[in-house]
This record gives sequence, C-alpha cells and structure tokens, in this order.
Amino acid sequence: MEELIGTQKPVRRILDPEEAIAALERAVPGLVELRRRDRAAFDWPAVEEELKTALPSDFKALAEWYPAFELDDFLVLTTPLPGEESDRAKEWARELGGEGPELRPAELAPTVLMLWGNSREGDEFFWSVLGDDPDRWHVTISSRNSAWWHYEGGMVQFLAELCEGTLEPWALPVVRPELTGWGVAGGGWHRTV
Repeated sequence: MEELIGTQKPVRRILDPEEAIAALERAVPGLVELRRRDRAAFDWPAVEEELKTALPSDFKALAEWYPAFELDDFLVLTTPLPGEESDRAKEWARELGGEGPELRPAELAPTVLMLWGNSREGDEFFWSVLGDDPDRWHVTISSRNSAWWHYEGGMVQFLAELCEGTLEPWALPVVRPELTGWGVAGGGWHRTV
C-alpha cells in the first residue's frame, strides 16, 4: 500500500538558482568538471507555452550549465539536450494531463506530479505542481518500497542536501556525492563504473 510518510524542510530554502547550483557543486565536488564553458541555450518559453506553466528556475539553470547526470550509480537526473527540449515538454505535458503515477497515496491523488529524475532501483523524483510559482513547488519522492514523502525545497537544493547527508534519505539508500555517469554530446552516456 502506498503511504505518505512525511515532509522534510530545509533549514533555509534556497530560491536563487545560482546559489542552489553552488551548493550542489560543493556537495558533489566532481560535478564542476562537467560544467559547460557557456550556458546551453534552451527554448524555455516554447516549453512553458506547451506546458501552460513555467518550470522551476533552479532546474532550468542546472540544465543550462550541466548535462544529465547520475549520482552514486543510483539517482539519474533527467534534463533535456539543447534542441530536444520539446520532446521532454511533450512527456511533461502528458504528466500534467493526468498521466502521472497511478499508484500513490490517497493524499496525493489530486496532486499533479512531474517527473524530473529516477533511480536505477525504481525510485522516482517529482515536482508537486502546486500553485503558480514553480520555484515554490515541493519535491515529492516515491520510493520503490511504496513510501512517499515531500521535501519543501527546490530540486537542486534537494540533490545537494541528499548528497551532503544533511537530508534524511527516508526509504532511500544513502547517496554518496560521486558522479557515476553523465550525458555527452550527441545523446550518448558516459559511465565511470
């Protein structure tokens, strides 16, 4: 049975995307080596027009500076490739249209969930689309063992706190601050393990 086990709050919610990225870079030292020299250009207005909602600014900034990556051979952050963001927008639009996870706690039945990451073990990481300010959306975690929980901070801050160990990883394994894979030009994937 799916169960909502609680909510965690950061000590201080980071709303500035660059500050959140800096926190993630401190938490995952090898990440800086993947940082693009120049920000990638995405057509965010077209994506957001298709979705009829804006996306969190920390996610957009992270996607502009970094390719998709994997942490500790576990958590995979899915970001679009520049020029392919409309494909991802179509997937998100389906989720916004109600094609999110069917099995979820009753408390989350009316909540629209947008997937931003998953684990190799079946865990899923979402935004709870609540309100008109995507920078205030919560992170919602669905663990493979049917436990669901919220984090009342942004996605990038969640990743930083999960990797630095200041966040209790309820129903998830401890995630070491180690990059084990990342997207490469042309759509491939580089693995370190």
